[in-house]
Amino acid sequence: MDPLSLHADASRPALVHGAVLPWQASPSAGVERRLLERVGGEVALATSIVRYAPHSHFAPHEHGAGEEFLVLEGVFSDEHGDYPPMTYVRNPPGSVHSPRSTRGCTIFVKLRQMAATDRQRVVVSTEPELSRRQVLHRAASLSVELHHLPPGGTLELDARHGGEELFVCEGSAAAQGIDLQRWSWWRRPAHEGSGVLTSSTGATVWLKRGHLDRVAG
Repeated sequence: MDPLSLHADASRPALVHGAVLPWQASPSAGVERRLLERVGGEVALATSIVRYAPHSHFAPHEHGAGEEFLVLEGVFSDEHGDYPPMTYVRNPPGSVHSPRSTRGCTIFVKLRQMAATDRQRVVVSTEPELSRRQVLHRAASLSVELHHLPPGGTLELDARHGGEELFVCEGSAAAQGIDLQRWSWWRRPAHEGSGVLTSSTGATVWLKRGHLDRVAG
């Protein structure tokens, strides 16, 4: 499949098991990617798993249509701070940074999927031992949450109002006959309706809703 047009139609469902994808080189030595969704060239609307080797970095760059990411492993750093596992960061359109990692890290990242009017920078350190559900960001119809499901736990799915995306950070879960493993990404447009996600083992699930009518900036 052409990597410049990968699951490009947000009106269609998509399922990618990220843990089994090959790592692909980026323009920066030591930084590799697993592509989940991509529309464009090196500057692209993209959803990816990105791995930084120890002491690797990206050159300073601007996020013309924003960036959001969740640290999965290791410690991600830039000139604004150090971000340990399960830290959520939202860098608005026009923001600039120089990403790097001293010890190495892996992040789940979405690029160029924010409205030009979104100007809020967000940094949230999640605390799974304190809450099964944590709201990471909310604006109008858009919400981003992290759900910590215990063994046997459930999560209500509802794509009816702008669609939803799920990314399994840890553990495994299933819904509608679909098995989701660690680092599985699932896009559910509005016509997918409602359902129930169940985890027999326990899982940590990133959930974003109300955004699939977005336009790349």
